[in-house]
Amino acid sequence: MNQRKYDLEDRLVAFACMCLDVCELLPSSRYGQNLEYQLSKSGTAPALLYGEAQAAESRADFIHKMRIALKELRESRVNLRIILEKPIINADHVQDTFTEVNELIAIFTSSIETAKRNFNK
Repeated sequence: MNQRKYDLEDRLVAFACMCLDVCELLPSSRYGQNLEYQLSKSGTAPALLYGEAQAAESRADFIHKMRIALKELRESRVNLRIILEKPIINADHVQDTFTEVNELIAIFTSSIETAKRNFNK
């Protein structure tokens, strides 16, 4: 049995692509362009920040970078919520992306708490 190891970086890259797909669906109106700009930045940042966290110079540096990535995930969540509640576009893909960001927020919150507990030992 050849099981593939779970890789958070892969999941974050996939999430970034999901966000960019949502951006492609947004209208070219002023508010659509604003949300596209915000979501394209906040949706791709966690993957990049996670890469930085993997090369952290200390546990404190790791926690700091993970917290920044969590902030970006939360910003993405709010952007997606606005897109869903307006509703600006009608696409199941937006709901799937919203579900994924909620799962990633839970993973990052748990990882940060674990790292903080281990740091204080």
